[in-house]
Amino acid sequence: MTTTDFSSLRTTLLEWFAAHKRPLPWRRDYQPYEVWIAEIMGQQTQVERVAEYFTRWMELFPDVAALARASEQDVLKAWEGLGYYSRARNLHHAAAQLMARHAGALPADEKMLRDLPGIGPYTAAAILSIGFNRPCPLVDANVERIAARLRDLEEPVKSAPGKKAVADWASRFLDETRPRLCNEALMEFGELVCTPKNPRCAECPLVSSCLAHRSQSVALRPVLKPRPTRIDVTLACGIIRHEGRLYIQQRCANDRWGGLWEFPGGGVEANETPEQATLREILEETGWRVRISGFFRTVTHCYTRYRVTLHCFWCELEPGQSPQPRLNAADQYAWVKEAELARYPYPSGPRQLVEALLDGK
Repeated sequence: MTTTDFSSLRTTLLEWFAAHKRPLPWRRDYQPYEVWIAEIMGQQTQVERVAEYFTRWMELFPDVAALARASEQDVLKAWEGLGYYSRARNLHHAAAQLMARHAGALPADEKMLRDLPGIGPYTAAAILSIGFNRPCPLVDANVERIAARLRDLEEPVKSAPGKKAVADWASRFLDETRPRLCNEALMEFGELVCTPKNPRCAECPLVSSCLAHRSQSVALRPVLKPRPTRIDVTLACGIIRHEGRLYIQQRCANDRWGGLWEFPGGGVEANETPEQATLREILEETGWRVRISGFFRTVTHCYTRYRVTLHCFWCELEPGQSPQPRLNAADQYAWVKEAELARYPYPSGPRQLVEALLDGK
């Protein structure tokens, strides 16, 4: 494509964006802090869901100072349901660093941004481009898909030649006087028109420039690596009742879900029933011998390569035991009334159980 071709393509897409862009909350005035939060929330999360969480987050933590002042538990609770809780912790830690080093403002400097926890090359470039209107090309899955289809790119987009071809295309598309608009237009176009499945080619303003459409290979672009095989994991846990309260425990700080709360339990081993696993795990984690008084429910959730099935049972302490556990897999514990469960942040599986409890299901 020539420079003239890119200029025409850019003009067409910016006109489309002006007419079709969604009124997302972080687009009101493009504050760098808001762009940062939206970018971190948007990793592997649909835009509509991000908008919901973003609005609630801004009510709680409207600026860096408010986020830095918050407790980790409040931050994790606000993040609850988005998964990848290390991202929430990194936001919290980065806010503290911004207060200490940059007077609570995000710096318009790539190196300084990348020195902050949780900010890698793409996120730094996004903050600079969207938040500060700097000429930084952004290559996400949407841009990979658009470039691969317009160029009818045969190389896998994650291969070295594919990455270079897409990066070169994105750089040439960028207009240095309107970098924010160019990058947002591309990502919006990928979200609304040039979608992964069932792209809306009949409504596409770029269809005359699309080589994949011309060669009828749109469904084959971009070329991706095969998806890894899904791994099924079976877990079991117990909701222990004692004197009108329920037992929960907080995962260790160095755990993947450190700081989050759960009902005691763990993996179901080979030749073991979920009930047997529940009794064994509770004994190992708390020192308690319990009896199962009934089945509560089974929930499932997926993350990365894993599909997790969690079986949950009602449990009671065997007579004569102290209600104080010997913690072997948690930092803290609490006996709480059912209505108090909502105060705590949980990983996905336990959160589904808590929601079912509170809904009376």
